[in-house]
Amino acid sequence: MRERTKLEAGMANITVLERDVRDSLELAEMAEAEGDESLINEAQATLEAAQARAAKAELEALLSGEADSNDAYIEFNSGAGGTESQDWTEMLLRMYLRWANARGFKADLLEEQGGDTAGIKSATILVQGENAYGWLKTEAGVHRLVRISPYDSNARRHTSFASVWIYPKIDDSIVVEILDKDVRTDTYRASGAGGQHINKTDSAVRLTHIPTGIVVACQAERSQHKNRAAAWDMLRARLYEAELAKREAAAQQLEDSKTEIGWGRQIRSYVLQPYQMVKDLRTGVETSDTQGVLNGDLDQFMAASLAARVSGAGETAVEDID
Repeated sequence: MRERTKLEAGMANITVLERDVRDSLELAEMAEAEGDESLINEAQATLEAAQARAAKAELEALLSGEADSNDAYIEFNSGAGGTESQDWTEMLLRMYLRWANARGFKADLLEEQGGDTAGIKSATILVQGENAYGWLKTEAGVHRLVRISPYDSNARRHTSFASVWIYPKIDDSIVVEILDKDVRTDTYRASGAGGQHINKTDSAVRLTHIPTGIVVACQAERSQHKNRAAAWDMLRARLYEAELAKREAAAQQLEDSKTEIGWGRQIRSYVLQPYQMVKDLRTGVETSDTQGVLNGDLDQFMAASLAARVSGAGETAVEDID
């Protein structure tokens, strides 16, 4: 039998918890039948302790991935829908910034390309906090918005798409070899939304990893040197994430979802008209509190998709045991 993974160990802990709860309930029934107050108190204390252990075990099981404890990059790109989709992309950026702030995480804007008329074409942020990547990793995919367009004089409903991609920041202990000849470096003048110049020099840096086609950019600093260093960190993280994707079938599925930002690729729908609903198409979790979700209330969706991933991985782990 192969060595147990963190996930399998977590499943074993849950089995022990179930047994403890069962024993405590039997003890409580016996104590109640005998009118033994001290035994009743003992059973209650045991159940409360098991509840606390269960919460910890659940969190450990959900966040048992190789890079779950790492900080995370979130990359946003507008899709089909023109100005509408660029505005939607900016709404998503705001949503995840608010989610990070509510959890006490630090979020830094590393790169942003303004939209033609409104919103943004793309952006990248770094979210720093305990298990940031673990919580965010299942958010990768296409997000679909349905609403009455504020940019349509006829007030018609529009459907917009934007993609969210998540990858972990890697620490210095993980070595990712990148050959200089495989990377093309471009510098350009940094700009914010609407084309306002952050700097009058070519301080922004874009790196293209030629073998994989991976592109990263950074314009957060006025110094080209600092932006270049940050971009290299991002590139190493992207290449590391690509390696993880080869080893994890679930991560590969997320990679496939990047091929098109449009119909048939969405993981979640946000409907503001003609009714109010946000629904995750993978887990079926839905809510009518659309404003709450757009203000960063995403935990219910994250927990459900993480639980679904762990459940699927658990079934596979059982099948793999010799």
